[in-house]
Amino acid sequence: MKRGQTSGTAMGTAAVRAIESERPASTRICYDPLARQLTATWFYLLIKLLAGYGERRTHGALTFIVCRCRLFDDYLGERLRLGTDQVVILGAGRDSRAYRGELLQRGVKTFEVDHPATQASKVKRLRQVLGDIPAHVTYVPVDFEEETLDKLLACGFDRSLKTLFIWEGVTPYLHAAAVDATLAWVQAHAAPGSALIFDYQIKGLDPDREGRSYLYAALSRLSGERRGYGIDKGRAKDLLTRRGFAHVVDVNAEQLKRLYCTGPNEGRAVAENYAIVHADVGER
Repeated sequence: MKRGQTSGTAMGTAAVRAIESERPASTRICYDPLARQLTATWFYLLIKLLAGYGERRTHGALTFIVCRCRLFDDYLGERLRLGTDQVVILGAGRDSRAYRGELLQRGVKTFEVDHPATQASKVKRLRQVLGDIPAHVTYVPVDFEEETLDKLLACGFDRSLKTLFIWEGVTPYLHAAAVDATLAWVQAHAAPGSALIFDYQIKGLDPDREGRSYLYAALSRLSGERRGYGIDKGRAKDLLTRRGFAHVVDVNAEQLKRLYCTGPNEGRAVAENYAIVHADVGER
């Protein structure tokens, strides 16, 4: 990302969630009632204009985004029922989970970690939408390429609490060293019973299909966010197990389609070059 510039992809994914949330309750895959308010009007209208064409050209990248949102929401609810008392949203972008649903209703201690410029832009927008920032949310500005998550410790992160780390739409834009450093930090500092969920780009698939992701390409040129990191197909479980995580579950496009593209959504395609993995923090 260009220094001092907010994330274009964060705004883009919020716009996609907003468009999905406008669908009837019987057909929408995810529901984010704040996504529209967190997206600039001109940007939202631009993405809405291009969405249908973009979905066809990318073979379901936008449907992957909304399935991803739904799976992350479902997993968050599951972890809260299992006793999670603290949530860390890594690369929060325009994520609205802290301001809706159970995190807001229960006032769950939540940390939003993000690039300083993106975070400042979001906080400004939130003040316009909400007025006051909820007391359970703490903002931690971090540049993943240059800094560590140690800032969390200085901002009140409690190592004794069961924590869920949410890392949505971030790893494809990082270097491998930054991803490894984040995984190592989580494993070293999270309490037993904690968990991590993130999505990733699958390496080695059809490069022409990846090249047709024109929405991402356009946003990358505007923001300076370039894809770099990926995991070979079928290797996520091994990668996380070797780094100390347990009960690793890798969810691919076919599984997402079985979960969420049913009934009236049966004909929707889900991009095959992305997947989602979640895992428990293992013994140190």
